[in-house]
Amino acid sequence: MKISKDKKKKQSFLIFIFQVEPTATILDIKSLFHKSYPKWYPARQSLRLDAKAKSLRDEDILQTLPVGTTASFYFSDLGPQVTWGTVFLTECAGPLIIYLMFYFRLPFIYPPKYDFTSTCLCFQGSVAMLLILETLFVHRISHGTMPLRNIFKNCGYYWCSAAWMAYYINHPLYTTPYYGQQQVNTGLYIFLFCQVGNFSIHIALRNLKSAGSKTKKIPYPTKNPFTWIFWLVSCPNYTYELGSWIGFTVMTQCVPVAFFTLVAFIQMTVWAKGKHRSYLKEFRDYPTLRSSILPFIL
Repeated sequence: MKISKDKKKKQSFLIFIFQVEPTATILDIKSLFHKSYPKWYPARQSLRLDAKAKSLRDEDILQTLPVGTTASFYFSDLGPQVTWGTVFLTECAGPLIIYLMFYFRLPFIYPPKYDFTSTCLCFQGSVAMLLILETLFVHRISHGTMPLRNIFKNCGYYWCSAAWMAYYINHPLYTTPYYGQQQVNTGLYIFLFCQVGNFSIHIALRNLKSAGSKTKKIPYPTKNPFTWIFWLVSCPNYTYELGSWIGFTVMTQCVPVAFFTLVAFIQMTVWAKGKHRSYLKEFRDYPTLRSSILPFIL
């Protein structure tokens, strides 16, 4: 292996590979580079065949790439990385703790003259706990990483949103929903129904591929009725999650919750459309009846 540094970029190198087995993967190349430069562990490296091309995947095999007997790769430093599992747990743990701070009326949040009173049922904490349990025991999280700096942006969004909602929901002067307990119960039923549905979808997606496998398959409904929505949408997990937040909005009748639901819907729609396009591009026999997130609409 020969390393040539690009003078224009401090963290950019041109790597010349020789005397390496043709069956070696990009991950093997990254490991070799890591031995020469311990600072840049494999997850921090980006290798490309061209300076403006996309980064090669770790599983790409050398002999399948358009290279000669001496391969040339462009390297760039992605910066400090953090695993997706750590990101998910950090995002979810924050709202759980933050909500409890408001729920138990900590004195530095609300005026001390108010006694502890319970308002409508709120499941911000349980949502966070459910996501934590799913992350730990259900999801097959890839070994991929994301830049460390992004975790501050992601956590800032979720944590601030949780604080904004919790402040109003648990405020001593909180006004109960217009239709009273009937509205609370209706929202609660919608919330619980969609939470069970969302959990069922995650189980179905988890069982779709074995641990460590990167083979992609078309998800289909199982014997579980909650998965039958797969006949109509590509990303029913987002459909159920949207339903949960709609139920939560009905239950709390709170503007911050409604605003968060709207923003979440927009973001999940973007993700769902991207996933839907990916399915259509990757599988020629993909069901044409399916929409992205809302049956027959979106």
